Formats: sequence, structure tokens, C-alpha cells
Amino acid sequence: MSSGRFITLEGTEGVGKSTNLRFIESVLQQHQIRYQLTREPGGTPLAEQMRELLLANRDEVVADDAELLLVFAARAQHLERVIRPTLAEGRWVLCDRFTDATFAYQGGGRGLSKAMISQLETMVQRGLQPDLTILLDLPVEVGLARASQRGALDRFENERITFFEQVRNAYLERAAADPERFAVIDASGTLEQVQHQIRRVLEQYLQEQAGE
Repeated sequence: MSSGRFITLEGTEGVGKSTNLRFIESVLQQHQIRYQLTREPGGTPLAEQMRELLLANRDEVVADDAELLLVFAARAQHLERVIRPTLAEGRWVLCDRFTDATFAYQGGGRGLSKAMISQLETMVQRGLQPDLTILLDLPVEVGLARASQRGALDRFENERITFFEQVRNAYLERAAADPERFAVIDASGTLEQVQHQIRRVLEQYLQEQAGE
């Protein structure tokens, strides 16, 4: 049995990940690809509890290192219980965020050492990386304005605009450093325009996989 493929969707607040995850699902379904939809932090009951700890607004200031370790603890559980078994079955995994988000939010936003994040990545992932990462990119001001319309903001969404500028820059730096894995999508246009770009990326990727 051939192994599955691992696709991740990344982006800052308000870029339209939820809507476009459903669109990506529809493309995979059209091609009769068996897949598992999941998210980070989260994906398992225990990892979802860790997600709640990470996102909840609280009076106690969360130490940056504690935040980083919680992210990777949730990821370790997610990999063990969902991602690796699904890929081993030959099914694809479609994940809302993965380790690129850690480099962007905890590395770029919080200013934590990339070397430290890389050490945790090596320990927890043991070489596993997404096969394709779709990055929805949008000016921060636009994204935050969209996010504010969704209701109450979580602990991350309440950060200052400079935090999200650093997150966006970190995402774009990673995409520039690994252009074979990343596909950067301009998310500033209409939904139809954004999804046209996504479909083009997916169709090309699926053609490449079929030709292997």
C-alpha cells in the first residue's frame, strides 16, 4: 500500500482558512482521494484539551516556553494517534496548521529561538514534514478586521498588530526558503479568485502525484 500525502493549510488570522479548507476537501473528493481532516493544535481529545489551554484568555501570563512546549506536546499526541496512522493506511491528511505555524507564531511572533523550535521539531516529528503547504497570505490589517467580525477573540487574536506582522513575515520567510513545498496564495482577492489559485495548485500537485 502506498503511503498517503500530508497537506497543510497555513495563514494568519482572518485569511479564510476555514472556508478554504472546505474547498480543498471538495477538490480531494472530486478526485476520489481518501483523506482525514484535522487541525493543530488539536486533532485528538487530549490535544484538543491542550488547545483550549493555549487559546483561553486568562489572568495568568503564559510563559513563552510553556506555550511552545504545550504546542509540541499536542503535536506529539496528534502525530501518534492521527497523522502517522492515517498516512500509513495510504490515506491523505489535510491539516489546518502544523509546525510552520509554530515557527511563525512562537518563533516570529514571540521571538523564540528558531534553533530551539527546530530541536523540538526533530524530536517530535522524526523527519516527518508536510508534502504540500498552502499559505494564505493577506495584509495583517485586513485579516484582523475580518477576524474581529467572528465574535469574541481568543488569547492569540488579542495580540497587538506588531505580533501579527512578525508572524506574517516569518511565514513568508519560510515559504521563500522552501518554494518546492510551499504555495503562497494571495488571499486579498475575492473568494472566487482565491479558490481559483488554490485549485490550480492542487490540480498541479495531483498531476505530479499521478505521474510518479
